[in-house]
Amino acid sequence: MIWSKDDRKGGSRGYHHGNLKEALVRAALDLIAEKGPAGFTFAEAARSAGVSPAAPYRHFRDRDELMADIALRGFNLFETALVRAWNEGKPDPSNALENVGRTYLEFARSEPAYYSAMFEAAIPLDSNPELRNAGERVFAVMRVASEKLIATLPQRSRPPATMMGLHIWALSHGIASLFGRGDAARRAVPMPAGELLEAAVLIYRDGLGHLART
Repeated sequence: MIWSKDDRKGGSRGYHHGNLKEALVRAALDLIAEKGPAGFTFAEAARSAGVSPAAPYRHFRDRDELMADIALRGFNLFETALVRAWNEGKPDPSNALENVGRTYLEFARSEPAYYSAMFEAAIPLDSNPELRNAGERVFAVMRVASEKLIATLPQRSRPPATMMGLHIWALSHGIASLFGRGDAARRAVPMPAGELLEAAVLIYRDGLGHLART
């Protein structure tokens, strides 16, 4: 694939030859970063890639299929990053979970276009089973981490692992989406997003410990 900047056209990307599908994906990622996942048309993605409006149909049925492809790529990257951060629960489940939380925030900050496509493009999961499965694999990391942490509690005080995993995901995602993302939608907060997430998880875990003592 060869890209060029055409100064006469205000620095637009020009696609010359190679992998058209990858060119369209990269163009769409740039547009998502600039305008949001709903802020551009299929034709605009083609124009940004430097091809004709008809060219994208060689690889994608429509704009929704292009967005689903981008979201799937994002989830695959996200899963890889979270699995690496979890590192099979080493050196211990508590520290490994903190690493997962930091990685969640880092992905939202460093890959805002993928993050938006994954969570904010309103892609119907019922018609995209591959995308749904990719999201479930991401959640599986949270669930495994929850299982390992729950195992440290007395038997009678252990919450369901799925419920705890959903709580951890909701905490991580809420803080990442509001305060940790890498685009203009990030809201100001008087502390680093990482510290906010760490405090939230500690409060949650302290609550579980309190239940275990009662």
